[in-house]
Amino acid sequence: MDRDALPGNIEELRDARWRRDERIRIQTAAQAEGFVEDVGFAAAFADSRRPGPSLYIAVCGRRDAVFPRNVQKDPETSLTWRLKDELMRRGRVYYGKLARGKTMLVAPRMIRHFRAVWGIPRRSERERLSKPARDVLRVLRREWDMGTADLRAASRVTDRKTFNRAIDELQAAMIVVPGEAVYEPGFSYIWEIAAGRFPVELSARTSRQTALREIARCFLENAGMTTPGEFARVAGLSRPDAGLGNQALVREGFAVRIANGTYRLAEPGR
Repeated sequence: MDRDALPGNIEELRDARWRRDERIRIQTAAQAEGFVEDVGFAAAFADSRRPGPSLYIAVCGRRDAVFPRNVQKDPETSLTWRLKDELMRRGRVYYGKLARGKTMLVAPRMIRHFRAVWGIPRRSERERLSKPARDVLRVLRREWDMGTADLRAASRVTDRKTFNRAIDELQAAMIVVPGEAVYEPGFSYIWEIAAGRFPVELSARTSRQTALREIARCFLENAGMTTPGEFARVAGLSRPDAGLGNQALVREGFAVRIANGTYRLAEPGR
């Protein structure tokens, strides 16, 4: 079953939950925070060509939202960018480039589950992080926050591509987050240790098995149904891991498997 074949009631559920309706589209940071809390996790800048909830689509308030050719002059893209900056500054939802390089927004209640899947324990950093990433992290743990240019200089990771890969690596491991965007005198992020912003959520422990189940639950209760590969793509999981999460929901009666790789919310009372 492809996306175009989704039942009408499932599309309508997604319209409501993912704000794909101009009557409930997002226009303020408070509304954006409420959206992220409701859906649990969402892409920041995905359009309708990618599955799943997205801040950009919720700003547009329609199913078929696609980025225009000239995004610099597009009011919906500009509003999404401004909201992203405000959400980052307010620090009430987790923002970062996570699995597979996806820029995502994560509700505080879901942070521990994402960390259980993608986080790196401190004792494993030497084996699992590259040397440039460890060099950047060493400086940030001493300073706690620092702009891009200063961090490159202090860490001595001066090659731009190498530094960007190191920052992406640390974001994917949920160790470092951008805390603020600065535009004058030039564009820069202020980088922070993630645990400084979300100390409780990132210190909470849960098993990987539980985390996969809860991430699957979070997606399915808002999507209503998931087709082969859809949940994996939205969450940045491998297909086997996505299957483990969905199968756990079937065992507890929260979901039913209706075809290979296709799961649907169980009917109430079943």
